[in-house]
Amino acid sequence: MNSVRRRVLAFLGGLILAKPSFGSPASKTPAFATSRSSYTPRHILCFLGKENGLAALQVSARAAIGMFGDIFTVDEEFSRDEPDDRMVRSFNICWDRVDPDAYEETDEDAVAVHGSVLYVLGPSMEPETTVATTAKALMFVQYMLDHGAVAAKGESAGVAHGVRRWRELFEQARDAAASSDLLALAKACRLAFARRPIGDDAEGMASVGFHLVGLPDVLVKLERKDDQPPSTNSEQLKIAALIDEVAEEMTRDGVEAALAKRHVTLSDDTRYEETEYKFNPFGVATIAGPRRSQ
Repeated sequence: MNSVRRRVLAFLGGLILAKPSFGSPASKTPAFATSRSSYTPRHILCFLGKENGLAALQVSARAAIGMFGDIFTVDEEFSRDEPDDRMVRSFNICWDRVDPDAYEETDEDAVAVHGSVLYVLGPSMEPETTVATTAKALMFVQYMLDHGAVAAKGESAGVAHGVRRWRELFEQARDAAASSDLLALAKACRLAFARRPIGDDAEGMASVGFHLVGLPDVLVKLERKDDQPPSTNSEQLKIAALIDEVAEEMTRDGVEAALAKRHVTLSDDTRYEETEYKFNPFGVATIAGPRRSQ
């Protein structure tokens, strides 16, 4: 058995065997929300390859599917064996801006010179299967980057990381699964496939993609005056930290309990149509943001 297959089986075994123990906080089962819609979330993964590289990407994807099971499928309609001139702009918009080392110049260069595009579709997920399935999606990304892909993006929230950051998140998820730390596993999956903060000062800044780990998104409303300057990068990073803090509380304590403690309202997601992959069937939690300095 080669090292890649051993690593795959160890990771998947961690997902299957990770059982909560009432005496161990580290193994507490992550909470998930009750759906407010008939829509079920799913992953759409985008992989870029080299020139004339679609066939190689397809071979790698099918090998991964053979190891993970048949819950993922290769898209035949939109994949292409040629560059997509929209990718440079798309990745530029989707790069994670929260982690300071989320991507590097080499990642931007790889996107700029790509020669093929492959899409992989994940299964529709019930709330209780989101974290385990998203962990498999993260492993799928890492496998593809190890076997021919030069860049990867999660389309269901519009988020991209560089090769180094994808590997770091995968290793966090792998270690969490191996130690049955399900809360840490949920966090690694959320950081991998969700974007934040998205929006502006007037409408507020929110997360996109928390539905992929069974949670409502979080919208932070800002207190601002018309004559105040736009929020700075530093302020937006604080908003992202607040969004992450609320997400961790919902994962640990339960959605209803965490939101009740903060006196937070939960409403339907009106940002996207119900047929869009970014639509969150678990809703959006709206909270007041930190006061802005004058």
